[in-house]
Amino acid sequence: MSRYLARRLLQMIPLVFGLSVIIFLVLALAPGDPVDLLIFGNPQIRPEDVVRLKHFYGLDQPMYLRYFKWLGAAVLHGDLGYSRTYKTPVFSLIGARVSNSLWLTIPAFFLALLVAVPVGIYSALHQYSARDYAATFLTFFGVSIPVFWFGIMMIYLFAVWHPWSAISALAWLRLPAGGFASSGVSEGVAVYADRIQYMILPVIVLSLLFMAGYTRFTRSSMLEVVRQDYVRTARAKGLETRVVINKHALKNAMIPLVTIIALSVPGLFAGAPLTETVFGWPGIGQLLVTSVQGADFAVAQGIIMVLAGLVIVFNLLADVAYALLDPRIRYD
Repeated sequence: MSRYLARRLLQMIPLVFGLSVIIFLVLALAPGDPVDLLIFGNPQIRPEDVVRLKHFYGLDQPMYLRYFKWLGAAVLHGDLGYSRTYKTPVFSLIGARVSNSLWLTIPAFFLALLVAVPVGIYSALHQYSARDYAATFLTFFGVSIPVFWFGIMMIYLFAVWHPWSAISALAWLRLPAGGFASSGVSEGVAVYADRIQYMILPVIVLSLLFMAGYTRFTRSSMLEVVRQDYVRTARAKGLETRVVINKHALKNAMIPLVTIIALSVPGLFAGAPLTETVFGWPGIGQLLVTSVQGADFAVAQGIIMVLAGLVIVFNLLADVAYALLDPRIRYD
């Protein structure tokens, strides 16, 4: 295993290098740059100011030279550049926004797992029942519905319309339409209680798509496993259904799901831009949207590289998890 991990880590070096080239080229070749947008917003700007600004941002240099300067600063000094919009280093800006995004992604991830895995198992064990059809319908609903539309509908239902406002016991269901925290709340437990209110709607919206996918994969994987001979043998020995499922079937059924889970963790961050934008949540997703709209390409490059790195790392973790779940898998 250690030799395999060392080989995979070495393989990551050219992979990350190739991704950095693609990401840099895509953003560098995008129409417009910070100076072009400045000219568009201020047509009275003088030509000498344009030349000076392009030199200041390094936009007058060849593309390959700009790339190697950016790569060298990132590798040698951990410097991803400087945000033109926020007037701060990109690395510190991303770090602050990632911590905000974790408030959404971690609860959304565990909510998706806590709902999807039991529902998927139950649906597989009761195939073609009414509850199985209901679970299947909900999963197709979760996969098909646009995230931004579902977010807007949740805001309308829980923050604007609030049809249960006359019922005092349900008054707590009136939730904030967006934002991160209430003004004037800055101390003690009240800070966390206040933030949880703002988290409820975006966490539900963010987890819906992954919840549906996990349910479908858990159901199909469990259906395949429960038909295996070793499961039939365990049942023939008189073991309880709970023991057969938990001890014999579930562990093997989880192996295909590991891939989906591992790859969906970066997907939670990648899917956050729509959710964070709809709810005004100041996370890395919203930062990516605003940086692209404002041509703050240093920030966009840094965020996309972080997301690409997460995909690579969690692919490796998925391979390691295979060996832990199935002793027959060996990496030599």
